[in-house]
Amino acid sequence: MSGFMYPTEEARRDKGDGASESSFVAFFASLPPAVPGTVRLFDRQDFYTVHGQDALFVADTVFKTQSVLKYLGKKSDQGGLPSCTLSVSAAKSFLRDALTAKQLRIEIWAPNEGTGRRSGAWQISKQASPGNLQDVEDLLFLNADVVTNPIVLALRVKAQDGLNTVGVAFADATNREMGVAEYAENDLFSNTESLLIQLGVKECLLPADEGQTDYDLAKLRAVVDRCGCVLSDVKKSTFTTKSIEQDLRQLVKHTGAAPPEFEHKLALSSAAALLTYLNLLGDEANLGQFALRTHDLSEYLRLDHAALRALSLFPEQTGSAASTNRNTSVFGLLNHCKTAQGTRMLHQWLKQPLVSVPAIENRQALVEIFFADVEARHALQDTYLKYMPDMLRISKRFQRRAATLEDVVRCYQAVVRIPDLIATLEALASTPLFQSTFVAPLRDLNQHLGKLVEMVEMTIDLDELAHHNYVIKPDFDESLGTIKTQLGQVRDQLDEQHALAGQDLGLDTEKKLHLENHTSYGYCFRVTRTDAGVLKNRKGYMDLGTVKGGVYFTTAALRDLNDEHRMLSDSYARTQSRLVKDVIEIASSYTPPLEQFNVVLAHLDVVISLAHVAHNAPIPYTKPQIGERGSDLVLHASRHPCLEVQDEIHFIPNDVQMLRDKCDFLLVTGPNMGGKSTYLRQIGIVTLLAQIGSFVPADEGARVPVCDCILARVGAGDSQLKGVSTFMAEMLETATILKTATRDSLVLIDELGRGTSTYDGFGLAWAISEWIATRIHAKCVFATHFHELTNLAHEQPNVQNLHVVAHVAPRDGGSRFDKDITLLYKVEPGVSDQSYGIQIAELADFPESVIRLAKRKAEELEGDPEQDTAPVEASEAETTAGLALVDQFLAAWVDRCGKRARTDDDDEALTALQASIQEYDEKIRANPWIAKVLQNF
Repeated sequence: MSGFMYPTEEARRDKGDGASESSFVAFFASLPPAVPGTVRLFDRQDFYTVHGQDALFVADTVFKTQSVLKYLGKKSDQGGLPSCTLSVSAAKSFLRDALTAKQLRIEIWAPNEGTGRRSGAWQISKQASPGNLQDVEDLLFLNADVVTNPIVLALRVKAQDGLNTVGVAFADATNREMGVAEYAENDLFSNTESLLIQLGVKECLLPADEGQTDYDLAKLRAVVDRCGCVLSDVKKSTFTTKSIEQDLRQLVKHTGAAPPEFEHKLALSSAAALLTYLNLLGDEANLGQFALRTHDLSEYLRLDHAALRALSLFPEQTGSAASTNRNTSVFGLLNHCKTAQGTRMLHQWLKQPLVSVPAIENRQALVEIFFADVEARHALQDTYLKYMPDMLRISKRFQRRAATLEDVVRCYQAVVRIPDLIATLEALASTPLFQSTFVAPLRDLNQHLGKLVEMVEMTIDLDELAHHNYVIKPDFDESLGTIKTQLGQVRDQLDEQHALAGQDLGLDTEKKLHLENHTSYGYCFRVTRTDAGVLKNRKGYMDLGTVKGGVYFTTAALRDLNDEHRMLSDSYARTQSRLVKDVIEIASSYTPPLEQFNVVLAHLDVVISLAHVAHNAPIPYTKPQIGERGSDLVLHASRHPCLEVQDEIHFIPNDVQMLRDKCDFLLVTGPNMGGKSTYLRQIGIVTLLAQIGSFVPADEGARVPVCDCILARVGAGDSQLKGVSTFMAEMLETATILKTATRDSLVLIDELGRGTSTYDGFGLAWAISEWIATRIHAKCVFATHFHELTNLAHEQPNVQNLHVVAHVAPRDGGSRFDKDITLLYKVEPGVSDQSYGIQIAELADFPESVIRLAKRKAEELEGDPEQDTAPVEASEAETTAGLALVDQFLAAWVDRCGKRARTDDDDEALTALQASIQEYDEKIRANPWIAKVLQNF
């Protein structure tokens, strides 16, 4: 219960004051209801309090017990106001978790200025939400880094000619960047879903009374919620373009003609709402500092939320699912970054994979350099990157005028390493790409930041850094030097008084008599309580106080010296404060090059991290060949990168071959737990890794085409609190695939149709599969237990059947279900005609009675195995010959019927049929394909 604290004496007196307590309870009761998902904290100067339902929430989530609750006004059983107290450090920790992990809004209330604490008059002093951390940024993240930048987005939809157009504006206050986008939208808002994922949006603003139908608005809200964004309704009146161009000109770094972003009028109306919500113009530090850009969805590979979840790109953030094992997500696996800025850039790369082949190949070339040189990679990580601060956040403090001398020193310690960093990089590689990406920018930055290094070395006492003291050099300023000299003289006189007192009292000044600088008394003497007897009947010694550690006392001469030392120290502090302010002001002028240095470091950190992971995998990754859109996807011995690093797992690699118009639709069957889902997931992950420029977990010779999007329908999960069943969620995800996928997309579908009846599910699975294979022609991996779907391969030439291999051995004397199964996790061409669910249940140690009942019921339902319908298996030549033979048979029958075929004489038609059967019987029996078809009937 480390965060709980009892109130200060003043607060305890307040709480004992019934009038004050009643006044606050009445004030709290008069507050309007908070927006759902909002926690209100009350700043009591030395601590914080929460009340009502918020107190119950904090007690349960922070302290894990309600014993910390106090009840104001009345006892708990009489309806008192639940209240909980948080220390400052515990409040900061709670706020950080609430805003970044739990996605809550925060209001911090403080007493009105000029009113007493007992008056009950409070007002909101700070507000924050997951996308707007500006008010609390310095409070919460002074000594903690944010993994992702808080991005807030405003969105407006306009219907015109039966089509929806979306205007979007977003802001990243940390990077001081704004963006706009306008695009046509379908009725599922799949483009908006991709945009929210690409940008990593934390909060989405929507007009509260937008003139859309409730149905469209509900779908849009569902998309925002599905992407894990906090939804905030704002007044429609804030979505206006009345003065937005003038406001943006004040905010952004732009002079001259109007930027092209001003042409997107619908997006500008969203920008107006965004500026109002964030109050960006209210902070003078923002003026002229923001960059404005247009975001194009097609610049990056697009992901839907289902794919994000299916590929486990990022750790789960809910409950205990936030696993401590970093290797359970792709981000956790790849994140060996040493800097906060590198971690943020890796996060961005995973959400924005590239679609430009040259850009991907450039990243690969950089990764390859560090992959090959292990020694240089470790040297860069441990000698340089490990000690680099997040200069973007320091720059932010410079802008807010909240920086300290320590921030200046941290920038200096980073910048002073640039020459050695350049030398290390120059020795590593000399390719033009490497030089232009890292070495040349660092050389330019070294020139720009050289004056910063000189200024720090001239003004700051670097020798004091070992004692964690950040002070100005005494000889930098004449008056400061004079005061420093005087302080030294006083210190010498203090030592003299210490020696004289030791001689007078007969005490050893090293062990018995101590000269200390007490927080309350200043410089004074201290002896232990055992030695305090020497002070009895001694003139000239004045008692200051007695504590457990001993007795504090002083003399007239020591008191005078202490007063002089305090006066000189205050004068030194005032003089130094003026100089520190000047130093910080000068250092803040270097913000632009420091931010550029930050970007170079982040890029270097991410590339080295990717090389580190590729080299240290159980089987080292290889560099794939990146193909243009529509080319073949070929992987040799591909692996799932997260599974292969798990303890006690021996991963079985598998090949992948998806050839355009030949076998770009893979239909995978096989036993439960056999590895079907893993197979399709690893294909998706390998594709994504290739498009961020990483090496991939596969053998040499991998070929990966650029995909425009990865869409997935994997796994089942109810969202019953939101009114969405498993099957409905499945259908929504599949509808997104059908409306979004193109010929250049990668589609991953696992167990489609199992959320409804067998016949309905199979019908949907067949129709969807056929549509993707024949109309969309996207690369698709479809895992299923509907074994009848394998017949699609006989109808469509681009569909290939695969199955996961299992070794099955019948048990002596048992039924058809009494079999031993060994899962081999190998994917091979062909069909699996059984799922072996009962055998898998046996492996899971089901009770024997349950297994016996399952076998009996299965036998009752399936009937005689000799009459079971099995998939038709035959070679292509046999199938072709069989089809031709059927055509001949039907033609012979029609020919025998002649004109009689148009009469109603069934006997004549039957006679003709029997004659045709007798003629073709031997040929029919000799064809395996026809024989198998007849057997199924």
